[in-house]
Amino acid sequence: MTVRWLFAGQLGSSFDDGGPILLVEARAAFGRAPMHRQKAHLVLSAIRHRAAELGARAEFRQVERFGDAVDGRDDLEVIAPPSRAARSAVHRRGIPMLPSRGFATTEADFAEWMSGRGSRRTRMEDFYGWVRERTGLLMRGPDPEGGRLNLDRENRRPPPRGAVTLGLPEPRWPDEDDIDREVRSDLDRWEADGSVRLIGADGPRRFAVTEAEAERAVDDFIESRLGDFGPFEDAVLEHDWVMAHSLLSVPLNLGLLDPLRLARRVATEYDAGRAPLSSVEGFVRQVVGWRDWVWHLYWHLGPDYVRESDFLGADRPVPRPFATLDPDGVDAACLRATLADVRDRGWAHHIQRLMVLGNWALQRGVEPAALSDWFAGAFVDGTPWVMPANVVGMSQHADGGRVATKPYAAGGAYLDRMTDYCGGCRFDPRVRTGPDACPFTAGYWAFLDRAESKLRGKHRMAQPLAGLRRLSDRAEVVAQERARDEDSDGFGPAPT
Repeated sequence: MTVRWLFAGQLGSSFDDGGPILLVEARAAFGRAPMHRQKAHLVLSAIRHRAAELGARAEFRQVERFGDAVDGRDDLEVIAPPSRAARSAVHRRGIPMLPSRGFATTEADFAEWMSGRGSRRTRMEDFYGWVRERTGLLMRGPDPEGGRLNLDRENRRPPPRGAVTLGLPEPRWPDEDDIDREVRSDLDRWEADGSVRLIGADGPRRFAVTEAEAERAVDDFIESRLGDFGPFEDAVLEHDWVMAHSLLSVPLNLGLLDPLRLARRVATEYDAGRAPLSSVEGFVRQVVGWRDWVWHLYWHLGPDYVRESDFLGADRPVPRPFATLDPDGVDAACLRATLADVRDRGWAHHIQRLMVLGNWALQRGVEPAALSDWFAGAFVDGTPWVMPANVVGMSQHADGGRVATKPYAAGGAYLDRMTDYCGGCRFDPRVRTGPDACPFTAGYWAFLDRAESKLRGKHRMAQPLAGLRRLSDRAEVVAQERARDEDSDGFGPAPT
């Protein structure tokens, strides 16, 4: 009888057609590169919980390397794994491979969409519109609900003035059990004997690792936070790490939730008048638009995409506070607090990732491939397919515009508007020179100065570059930020 070997991103019932299942826990997979303690915990807990659920139908192997469980067998099949390394390992062993699952569209669907585009530029917005049309999600006949496909302009409210939190109920967290306690003990032992390199803090498990937990997390999001998700999607409050976000990226990437089914369920909240269209559309766009887009780009851009993406010539190593998740010595409040969030939970929402961590790395010239690897290991929802387009393409603009039309660079004014970090910071977001100069404000202009020749032809950069040319203290700002980098790797005050 054929046995289906399932990988860590394939742990939900949609990957199970009723036959015998092989689940492999390979310790070496957790020792290849530094990994957040809580990410390792989630993956191990999810695999072990799935094995327990399947009971006698599961062959659960705990080995040093995957080959110890699968080499020499001729009874295996797989659903196409979600990484090149895993697919290569499957091909080398001659194991039959079924088409991939776990996304709203298949790789064949994407190939069909691409074949109809000819030489036109591939844009997420076009792909998202195609997905909406073919699924009927939030459509009224041939037209999108509300008359516009993308309601992002309605989802950019800053945090409420003077608020410490959004005042929403705390999420209903999953309960840890004996499997979690066993995982914690094993990680302690592996770390002590040097088998794994873990970063970040241990902590209570905050993300779903079973389908039942994932469904409860969906219920909780819809009941408590969906209505506020859209308006405050881009807002940040230092003392409200959840805000109105769904916390569903982990169970989605573990394969515990079907994204199309999830999107349809959320869409019914708008149909029933229980949630605003802007919130529902913003969530649907993330789950069946951007998530599928990034997945398909991982395969479409090819295996050399990350290594060959060096448009801006960034070559600095991932800095110590990132690599160790130790924000001590980081003076900028936004960066210090965000690194602390990642240390404590292995998670931060998209504005913290893009406009704090990614923005800082872009301005300071951190090497994109190394940064992509760091994000994959430091975040509990990091996977090999998620990071290339998100980090290398969108955040760092290292591909010159294949994914995003402009670099996601911004100064302190943006952070001051969309977060509450600046009020408690030693730097002033309005100041670009001197001891109070915000490293994001000054860093923004120093970045434009460094990248001007490469960005000059991009129409969305015409206005920022015109501003750079009008900057009366341009030379002073550039010299200051160069000295700050040399003195404190960009993390401290400007040298006087």
